[in-house]
Amino acid sequence: MNFKLACNTFIVFLIATNVYAQKQSFRFSATVKVDKNIQELFQEDGRMYLFLSQNPNAEPRTQTWPNPTSKTYIFAENRKKQKANASFRIDNNSKWMSTASWSLDNVPTGEYYVQVLWDQDQSESRIDAPGNLYSKKQKIQLNKTTDLEVVLSQSIEARKLVSHELSRVVDLKSEILSKWWNKPMYLKAAVLLPYGYDKTKAYPIRYNVAGYGGRYTRINNLLNSKEAMNWLNSAEGPQIITVFLDGEGPFGDSYQMDSENSGPYGEALIKELIPHIESTYRGTDDATTRFVDGCSTGGWVSLGLQLYYPDVFNGVFSYSPDSIEFENYQLINIYKDSNAFVNEYGYPRPVMRDTNGEPMLSLKDFIQYENVLGDSNSYLNSGGQFSAHTALYSPKGDNGLPKPLFDPQTGAIDAAVAEHWKKYDFKIYAQKNWATLGPKLKGKVFIWMGDMDNFYLNPATRTFADYLEGTSNPKSDADIVFSAMEGHCRTFSHKVVFDHIQERLEEIAAEKADKK
Repeated sequence: MNFKLACNTFIVFLIATNVYAQKQSFRFSATVKVDKNIQELFQEDGRMYLFLSQNPNAEPRTQTWPNPTSKTYIFAENRKKQKANASFRIDNNSKWMSTASWSLDNVPTGEYYVQVLWDQDQSESRIDAPGNLYSKKQKIQLNKTTDLEVVLSQSIEARKLVSHELSRVVDLKSEILSKWWNKPMYLKAAVLLPYGYDKTKAYPIRYNVAGYGGRYTRINNLLNSKEAMNWLNSAEGPQIITVFLDGEGPFGDSYQMDSENSGPYGEALIKELIPHIESTYRGTDDATTRFVDGCSTGGWVSLGLQLYYPDVFNGVFSYSPDSIEFENYQLINIYKDSNAFVNEYGYPRPVMRDTNGEPMLSLKDFIQYENVLGDSNSYLNSGGQFSAHTALYSPKGDNGLPKPLFDPQTGAIDAAVAEHWKKYDFKIYAQKNWATLGPKLKGKVFIWMGDMDNFYLNPATRTFADYLEGTSNPKSDADIVFSAMEGHCRTFSHKVVFDHIQERLEEIAAEKADKK
């Protein structure tokens, strides 16, 4: 016997066996029922979501962000005229949209956490809306064909604030938005009053804008922090009112700006919400002590509000803003590139990296998550990041949806839509309006950006900074800080922003003293 040949044959067998084991897969299906205790809450039309997750540390239904390390796979399908007292089938016969590269007929073997969500809410843009129904997560070992029973037994509860003497909730019907939408529309916010609040005094005020989709209930993070509240609720705490704006809009985050798709959210903020809050709590409407801040989406929005409403705010503290000009829309030049998913060299375009520069996720895969989350089977109404960008920047499209900058499946860019986006390209806006805008921004602009931003946002901020550096009549005095090897929102904190505001207040006081 040829010993060498036998050994080589055995090695080939082992490799083949290992490859087979890695590729082995099984059929998954489920019967979904509605618990009798919540059948009265069930609505017959909705979108069914199946989550198969290998992350043991979270509910699968919360894993809608395409984190490449979470290994959560989402399947979704619109369904109509479902009956609360009847069961629904989940199997490969349905026309699922999916984030997985495999179907329910060949799920890779392994340990999974299974959860089903029934999205029946029509008032909010994302699937975590109050009133949506879901099952408890179940752990399964998928090593054979599996047919599971799943029960929708839970209902997402209404949002609420932690009770505290210094917190307030604002829920204001917007006449501006209600008229535009031809239905009642409301603006929400949370207010954190300063220690020793005296309703007869006038206070500086800070409008905080959240990262993507952040709700007004994020005030709870502070209220639940013993360390933060020990400082805020003390004589050493800042004597500044903080307003937590709400990130909800019809297509995701409203971005607090006027939109051809979402409506006049900027006008509603400036003309309705701010006057309501300040007449109720602030004791003044003095714009010289009104500030705005935020990180990520909040960084873009806060800077945008300062630029587009320069007389309303007297200082912006913007951290890691979304792309603020569109020659660098992350890694896309929307005015020159022909495809969003593939770059000029033919490589898949990444949308996320670690701070060493290693790509973590492609834009195409990111968009597929949003395609699955949108009941249009596209990112156009997913409630996600690109849904909100498209709603804000694009013209109206078909079927009540915004017109896409790029095709949801192929990534092909529509040059006519790109032209429309120029309205919110901050560099173009500043260039066109600098003669009148520049003087109004004196001393008001602070921007921080990490030069290894995880979402490639630093090139746009660099380009904008270069433009401001070259301005004249007047010369910009914007304070723009770039930190080497720092990632997204790395240095943002409420305390740092309060310190910035305090410095700005001291500058304002000094300016007033000089005039006297």
